[in-house]
Amino acid sequence: MELRIFTEPQQGASYDDLLAVARTAEAAGYGAFFRSDHYLKMGDVDGLPGPTDAWITLAGLARDTERIRLGTLMTAATFRHPGPLAISVAQVDQMSGGRVEFGLGAGWYEEEHTAYGLPFPPTGERFERYAEQLEVVTGLWNTPPGETYSFEGKHYRLTDSPALPKPAHRIPVLIGGLGPRRTPALAARHADEFNLPFADAETAAQQFARVEAACEAIGRDPGEITRSVALVVAIGRDDAEVARRAAAIGREVDELKRNGLAGTPAEVVDRLGQWRERTAVTRVYLQVLDLADLDHVEFVAAEVAPQLRS
Repeated sequence: MELRIFTEPQQGASYDDLLAVARTAEAAGYGAFFRSDHYLKMGDVDGLPGPTDAWITLAGLARDTERIRLGTLMTAATFRHPGPLAISVAQVDQMSGGRVEFGLGAGWYEEEHTAYGLPFPPTGERFERYAEQLEVVTGLWNTPPGETYSFEGKHYRLTDSPALPKPAHRIPVLIGGLGPRRTPALAARHADEFNLPFADAETAAQQFARVEAACEAIGRDPGEITRSVALVVAIGRDDAEVARRAAAIGREVDELKRNGLAGTPAEVVDRLGQWRERTAVTRVYLQVLDLADLDHVEFVAAEVAPQLRS
């Protein structure tokens, strides 16, 4: 089971804060550093110094790190036009030497759209736009060099695009969410990885089964799609350290043990084993909310990750 670091910088983080976590994660041997794509804080925090743009951040990290993979959970389709988005992500991939992974979602947080003047269509239209964006972005990347790409959709139209620049490698596409019909169908068509954030194992197992069925319906091998989850973490050497880390992010230990990953390394390894047995996940995104606690990142890499590899 692979562990990755997942951050929520809209809650309050500068680029330098994110760089410190990314470099710590890289040195500790994590598989990837991911961040959310949000423009507004959530909950009772001040969010200072204010939001950072996901792809500008990843462009910086592409040059300021060397090996760790980089990506988003999830870029909102409501934030960007798919043509320029394909250009931005391909450029960041080139800047990183082929280390980018691309998570795309429909967008859901209405308040951030209102705060920054972004259109927030009804759910049905957002999903239509999301589906078209997946077609356009991957279509532009996959167009052979020297050929052009055109697309005629309900919301987006591209004519004779040169489909440049090309990414440095084939960028993995991540899709996620709990929609029972359209989401699994889109995953079957486009996803290299299907991610479920903050769900319980039973719910996750049911959704993974829907994705598997959607793959089989179009003749795709479901084993081609990596299964992953995102879970908030508070892991410590003893109960006191676990409690301190939970309190630092405004959570209760018992609640985190039910809904996330909390406890000593032995407790967390056991819980991840239960996840693997129930859902067949092979990748876990550890949501690290206290970005100043770099010891937390290093401790999990040293005490939890080796037990998952053995």
